[in-house]
Amino acid sequence: MAMAGAAGRLLLLAAAAALIALAAAQSQPSETQVLQKFRSTLRGPDGGPPEQLRQWDTGAPCDADNTPRWAGVRLCAKGRVVVLQLEALGLRGPALDLSLLAPLVGLRSLSLAQNSLTGALPDVSALPALKFLYLFQNAFSGEIPDGAFAKLRALQKLDLSRNGFSGPIPSSIATSGKLRDVNLANNNFSGPVPDGLRRLGAGLHVQGNKLVCGVPGGPACPPSPSPSPSSSSSSGSMKVLMTIAIVVVAIGALLAVAGVFAAIQARRNAPRYAGHTETLGGSPDAAAKVKVISAPAVKIEQGDGGAMTPAAAGKRGSGRREEHHGKLVFVQEGRARFELEDLLRASAEVLGSGNFGASYKATLLDGPALVVKRFKEMNGAGREDFAEHMRRLGRLVHPNLLPVVAYLYKKEEKLLVTDYMPNGSLAHVLHGGARSSLPPLDWPKRLKIIKGVARGLAYLYDELPMLTVPHGHLKSSNVLLDASFEPVLTDYALAPVVTPQHAAQVMVAYKSPECAAQGGRPGRKSDVWSLGILVLEVLTGKFPANYLRQGRAGTDLAGWVHSVVREEWTGEVFDMDMRGTRGAEGEMVKLLKVGLGCCEPDVDRRWGLEEALARVEELRERDGGDDSISTASSFVSDGDTTPAAAAAARPGETPSHSA
Repeated sequence: MAMAGAAGRLLLLAAAAALIALAAAQSQPSETQVLQKFRSTLRGPDGGPPEQLRQWDTGAPCDADNTPRWAGVRLCAKGRVVVLQLEALGLRGPALDLSLLAPLVGLRSLSLAQNSLTGALPDVSALPALKFLYLFQNAFSGEIPDGAFAKLRALQKLDLSRNGFSGPIPSSIATSGKLRDVNLANNNFSGPVPDGLRRLGAGLHVQGNKLVCGVPGGPACPPSPSPSPSSSSSSGSMKVLMTIAIVVVAIGALLAVAGVFAAIQARRNAPRYAGHTETLGGSPDAAAKVKVISAPAVKIEQGDGGAMTPAAAGKRGSGRREEHHGKLVFVQEGRARFELEDLLRASAEVLGSGNFGASYKATLLDGPALVVKRFKEMNGAGREDFAEHMRRLGRLVHPNLLPVVAYLYKKEEKLLVTDYMPNGSLAHVLHGGARSSLPPLDWPKRLKIIKGVARGLAYLYDELPMLTVPHGHLKSSNVLLDASFEPVLTDYALAPVVTPQHAAQVMVAYKSPECAAQGGRPGRKSDVWSLGILVLEVLTGKFPANYLRQGRAGTDLAGWVHSVVREEWTGEVFDMDMRGTRGAEGEMVKLLKVGLGCCEPDVDRRWGLEEALARVEELRERDGGDDSISTASSFVSDGDTTPAAAAAARPGETPSHSA
């Protein structure tokens, strides 16, 4: 009886606890209510909440399939807001109450950048799960309490640049063991850099803080004065310091005189010659000019598409104009430095001319081969914003991304310098025919390429949560192959610095079905659409541009794949140049299904990148056991009921696609 009574009491306690938990859960506000309440505290240029956030009055921030629906909500997962980006909304007034966002348990990235917020740093302790915090380009000011970031133990990136913060750098920024990037540039911080931040190396940015010391490569911090027992000892220390200062000044003066004398002698002894200039640009005004003694090693003629090449531009830019030395800005630490003059003197050749501009291969005399790419329509950001974006790209490190090594900023054009990939582009290997010296790609290589591309794209999604389209220009000519046929993505994340009109005209993500509609805007699933087209191109060997017929439905590459679905169809769909496919038909069909799932014209039904990557990672070079999976019925044998799969199993039915 006693045991039965104890068991009954335990059951009552458990029931009571469950009721309490249920009541607490019901009392929690929904994410819709949380964001609407937070919006009510925001003040735009007219004194009320920003006009752009009126959409928050209807519906929910995330759809059932985790598609963001509200302006500023950039990423959802499990029905929760993950990335909230409230940038360039004209927000004004003192710091916001971020504790209102505490109920957003899935929030991992918050950006209030490029507004006009004033006052002290907002209290971020209410959001301990944040991984990314962007507050740059506001009007925040004052000292930051040393423990302000103590609770952000998962923080990976922090950007407080271009504000008016002063005083010591708070040591609590380094609380997180996952911290990789901290940007404190262009503030009024002073004093030494905390020890915990010095370990970041190139990931720490404090330029523009004139009173900060202790940065590697920067001014050392002065030694702390030791307490003197008497005024006499203090006076003696002062005399010693004065003596040292006098000696240093005298030595500096002697060195300066010696330098001037050496320069005069060198000028007298220098041989006289008639110099000329070589330019790397499309016009004599836009180009960077460098004087050389002898004829340059650059032997580049007129490029495709009428683009002016270095040699031709040099002929137009030579003369009596004033010399101007362009300055390359390196965004990668640990790379060997070189000057623009070194590139001009290097042996070079034209690689091609694309939608953005011409590309050149330049082999340095004592260094590696590099690629210099000219961009003429890259005026979507000013000099400071452009430099900041390039630094952001320079910090990206992934085996499937081609790193940006350096850049040259000019108003008329920009130069980006990257490493050279020996096997060229995927487009050249697939469609070059006799012009390509490489053998046709077999199935294992094609699978390897698709896996690398998907991984690189997923990395961009993770590292650039503030971008609407993390890549924006994914196509086979922007997938390069290294010596082992490992793919590396190039021309990624350029949307923020390209003029919007030019981006809409040439960037692939802007050609997705949702953008083809009038007023349509690209999103993250536009990149997924580009991935799907690339998958189909790799499997079929068909060039996507040959299937774009604007104004006609179902005539893109995905529409063509649907149109040839028959009872026995793989032989007609898959590229005949593929080798090593024996026993791999089933895996090839699975990858084809991934491509069609990513090319679903209805963006709400289109696969997300996470699902596409997971399906791709499951693929193998050989089937698991059934070698005969090559019919359309196998396409839906695993229970797939997506529109793309259903259409593939019904011959003659093609979805409506737009170019």
